[in-house]
Amino acid sequence: MRLDPAELSESRRYGLLIGAIVPRPIAVVGTMSPSGATNLAPFSFFSGVSAEPFLLMFCPSNREDGGEKDTLANAKPATEGGTGCFSIGLATESTIRRVVACSERLPPGESEFELSGLTPTACERIAAPRFTESPVTFECETVEVKRFAPGVPDAGNLVIGRVVLLHVDDAVLDGRRIDPARLAAVGRMGGSAYVRTTDRFELPRGRAALES
Repeated sequence: MRLDPAELSESRRYGLLIGAIVPRPIAVVGTMSPSGATNLAPFSFFSGVSAEPFLLMFCPSNREDGGEKDTLANAKPATEGGTGCFSIGLATESTIRRVVACSERLPPGESEFELSGLTPTACERIAAPRFTESPVTFECETVEVKRFAPGVPDAGNLVIGRVVLLHVDDAVLDGRRIDPARLAAVGRMGGSAYVRTTDRFELPRGRAALES
């Protein structure tokens, strides 16, 4: 089958995208509005960018009316009306149901923290909350927001943040390394499917992988 994106609806393209790019890590993004309202939302279009400089990225889409979702409105630079920062925590086996609950579309003034039962904690170097239950949290200052189709319903946006502080629970460490078994991260598949990271194997890099 050959598919021309120009001939596909946005929903069909989205379905193919999330069905093929799997599993995806889940960023649980904490933000605060300039007025002090907190927000917590999961995003599976999320990745590291580089260790030098220490950058992460996630991609919030526009609302159905083309406006900015709360996470983007809060995380964008102060020069654009946001607070210029965000935290990223991780979804794990013990928190995944509460994390997914944070995707609920709540009326203004209602809190994802209260709905989900996740515990808000003030970050140390940024004006945004994090949730205590995450074994790893990145405190980030927003470096850049790239809007690919401003005002277009469901269009994508790219938010890049510089990590200014990292919180790691000692319980997930094996020496200086994060132990994947202790981390117990959960990834996103297509549709409403998720995956654990319990089936793991190791390979040497490069040519040696062919001989292992």
